Amino acid sequence: MLGGRADARPARWRRQLGAKLALLPLTAVVIVVYLGCMLWTVRLSFSSSKLLPVGDWAGLQQYERLFANDRFLLSAINIGIFGVLFIGGCLVFGFLLAVFIDQRVRAEGVLRTVFLFPHAMSLVVTGLAWQWFLNPTLGLQKLVRDLGFAGFTFDWIVNQQMVIYTLVIAGIWQASGLVMAILLAGLRGVDEDLWKAARVDGIPAWRVYLSIALPLIGPMVVTATVLLAVQVVKLYDLVVAMTRGGPGIASEVPAKFVMDHLFERNNIGLATAAASMMLVTVVAILAPWIYARYVRETGRRT
Repeated sequence: MLGGRADARPARWRRQLGAKLALLPLTAVVIVVYLGCMLWTVRLSFSSSKLLPVGDWAGLQQYERLFANDRFLLSAINIGIFGVLFIGGCLVFGFLLAVFIDQRVRAEGVLRTVFLFPHAMSLVVTGLAWQWFLNPTLGLQKLVRDLGFAGFTFDWIVNQQMVIYTLVIAGIWQASGLVMAILLAGLRGVDEDLWKAARVDGIPAWRVYLSIALPLIGPMVVTATVLLAVQVVKLYDLVVAMTRGGPGIASEVPAKFVMDHLFERNNIGLATAAASMMLVTVVAILAPWIYARYVRETGRRT
């Protein structure tokens, strides 16, 4: 018996070594490409780089210029408004869709596909479709007026005060299906005995979902929130395809600010400073989730 265990250890060690060797290229790519590029971006944000990167040290000069830039400040406000409404709307609509599908409706597979299909579309396609739909001379407004409602107006996409909300509408339409899929998987994992006990006690179904099921699928809600928050920070494709940051700069977002200054205005220093602020935002979002998901749970197990 002891000999068998001793023989099994080298074999297990060889298998583990093979797996580690297979992961070495990926590990090297992560360290060199991802981490290396992030550190290089942060380093350039402390330089005076313009058209080409330079290795001098300019301190916080680029960050001072960044926070004095009205365009960047507007983009930060826009991403804040979009983020709150987008995440809240996706969670609410995604949960309602998950509850609807959880009722064992007919053609459940077809409905799941229909609700999830928008998420399979690229944000560029989504933006172009909503740009046409909200165009006052081609889309919804013209359709309603042709039906006889001549006074109907829905020109948000060309209204500087309302254009950011059109991005929210398009974003919710595109991402709610993903939230539905995540939360539906959680609802299907709720113990059936809880539902039976609730029915015996005469508790309404809506109360069971809100007071019992929703707290039980809390980890799925957190996961969906993190995924949506990361999508908010890197918002770019939808804006470019739908509004191009307009009218004027009314729908400007940080990612577009970075790309414009990097490739059109040839200001690498200012662009990397904005990109570094986006990196800080992503880390601030992911750090609590990673701690709760891995560090704290690992501590409990030990």
